[in-house]
Amino acid sequence: MSYPATRMLAMLELLQAHHELGGRDLAQRLGVDERTVRRYAARLAELGIPVTAERGRYGGYHLMPGYKLPPLMLTDDEATAVVLGLLAGRRLGLAAEATEAALAKIRRVLPITLREQVSALEETLGFTLAERAAPTPASRAVLTLAAAIRDRRRVTLRYRSWKGDQTERELDGHGLVFHSGRWYVTGHDHWSGETRTFRLDRISTVVPGAASYEIPEESDPVRQVTASLAQVPYAHVVEVVLHVPLAEAARRVPPSVATLTEAPDGVLLRMRAESLDGMAAMLAGLGFRFTIVSPRELRTAVQRLAERLLTFGADGDRQPACH
Repeated sequence: MSYPATRMLAMLELLQAHHELGGRDLAQRLGVDERTVRRYAARLAELGIPVTAERGRYGGYHLMPGYKLPPLMLTDDEATAVVLGLLAGRRLGLAAEATEAALAKIRRVLPITLREQVSALEETLGFTLAERAAPTPASRAVLTLAAAIRDRRRVTLRYRSWKGDQTERELDGHGLVFHSGRWYVTGHDHWSGETRTFRLDRISTVVPGAASYEIPEESDPVRQVTASLAQVPYAHVVEVVLHVPLAEAARRVPPSVATLTEAPDGVLLRMRAESLDGMAAMLAGLGFRFTIVSPRELRTAVQRLAERLLTFGADGDRQPACH
């Protein structure tokens, strides 16, 4: 597409987004002069798109009231599916600003009946998944990394660690993973010489290079991310033997939470925890018999929890039943 055609489409989008724009404002936004804006308006009118111009000091350009472009020639079901996908993406925290902009554009071009139906769906739709407040990466970083991984091109990253240290790294990316509201990229990090996981919201720049590479057949980005998150440093290293088969434990404890290995009496659960009281509650919630290996303080936390639950139960016996 030629640059004039691209700018005409950009002008049309601006006129859809704003009730009216002056010639000077349009010219500045499009990077052209006002005479060119007049020519674009005339060309759009020739194509059957009713762009009108108001002359004078306070004049400007606008689309005739009620005129909307069709939504990319989507059927009603297709347009609804797109809106639902964007709503779900917003709830997950996927590129929040871009998602809102895309939703606004689609709402503007939907036929009025369908727009009202979609609006009703948006107002009444509920999610069991909590809305994420995690920081999101720039869409450009996601797209650049995705293209580089597809083409097997090494990239140079500018990365900020959780401590705030800035480093520059060369990465042979293996895959992108969206997990628990955050984006991650995994791959061979030439700075450390290991397979590493990086949060995309901590990447400030991504520059593709010329070097190529091959992704190992055994590479599993999802497993790498979940295993890496299970090793995040916390205040307490916890080891507990769960007296159940490994398959049963694995159904209740995801790999992003803890590592599970077979043990003589069941399954050894190993994880890091910020709070021993929280760890005690988690173990109680699993519903498995267990033996605490370490730390010894976890036994005290479990005993505290048991005593508290007994107190709650006793209090409940004294309360009238609720109907």
